Amino acid sequence: MKKVVLAYSGGLDTSCIVRWLKERDWEVICFVADLGQGLGKGEDLAKIEGRALAAGASKVYIKDLQDEFIEDFILPALKANAIYEGKYLLATALGRPLIAKYLVDIAHKEKAQAIAHGCTGKGNDQVRFEVTAGILDPKLEILAPVREWEFKSRDEEIEYCQMFNIPIDVTKKKPYSIDRNIWGISIEAGILEDLGQEPPEDAYMITKAQTHQVSYPKYVEIYFEKGVPKKIDGKTYKLKTLITHLNEIGGLYGVGRADMVENRLVGIKSREIYEAPAATILYTAHKELECLVLDRELAHFKEIVALKYSELVYYGLWYSNLKLALDAFVNQTQKNLTGSIKLKLFKGSCVPVARSSANSLYKKELSTYGKEDKFNQKLAEGFIRIWGMPYQK
Repeated sequence: MKKVVLAYSGGLDTSCIVRWLKERDWEVICFVADLGQGLGKGEDLAKIEGRALAAGASKVYIKDLQDEFIEDFILPALKANAIYEGKYLLATALGRPLIAKYLVDIAHKEKAQAIAHGCTGKGNDQVRFEVTAGILDPKLEILAPVREWEFKSRDEEIEYCQMFNIPIDVTKKKPYSIDRNIWGISIEAGILEDLGQEPPEDAYMITKAQTHQVSYPKYVEIYFEKGVPKKIDGKTYKLKTLITHLNEIGGLYGVGRADMVENRLVGIKSREIYEAPAATILYTAHKELECLVLDRELAHFKEIVALKYSELVYYGLWYSNLKLALDAFVNQTQKNLTGSIKLKLFKGSCVPVARSSANSLYKKELSTYGKEDKFNQKLAEGFIRIWGMPYQK
């Protein structure tokens, strides 16, 4: 019997896949990655493991990858200011190459011939899993049952699970497809597919509506050291705790919602909504600190790099040579990125209000219009003449 390692979430699709593959003479080993989606409670992990075994898995690997996810995936993307099409902070996209990496590692350990996932044929995640696996080990076979199996609806999948006594909670028919990790939440399907409808409040999980009864703003000061967030309001936090804390604060003030029609990699447009309070706060603060510290040419070129970087993440090319090369450039830009940014959070907005850095390129004596002005304005005439010379006929 051949072995396959399945990226297992504990949901309906992947539970069906376990049994479906077993019926086709595969020994199925499940891998569950904890990226901060709320699996920390022991009973939840035990429930997921029990469900996989009931479906027919021979073994279940469960790994807490939150620290690795933050250090090796979230931080590089934050330093790069990676945000896809101006709205999406790439939470789900960043998690997929890490999961794929461990699928390959476990396949090697178990001497498996294949890996498998539960992605549909028109999503982005199938590309992220398969391209990453192809880069890390092109010899592994990749199975994608949802692209080829006989089930045409969720109800048919539920009947299949009932037939084999797989313990799926069939009473909770959620209208949305949700993917969550510590960096953000991706939400699609249901009424969201109707572009004429505003997303209902029940679609959101961690952010409060702007009508939430918070009558005063919240100020938070984020301190960075070489591009890495270290402190909130002067208090040092480990990165996992810092992100979790900002998710709670930002969520309370409605920060981090995005409603967008995005261009999927496979060529279709898709309406998705996102929640990313901590990511939004940290991205805003980091970008503002760069405005203070980086010179004009470097800052402008980094905007171009950020666009390409976000595309590479979204397209599943995390381990590509171009992305690795861009990391080297980004890391060079962060060497002087130390300082603090104070932000004002209120009813969904996140606005920088104060800035401080020993490496600041802002010089008040040159910018001011007051009496301490040291800028020699007489030099402007010659500068303008030389600057405009190539454009004169």
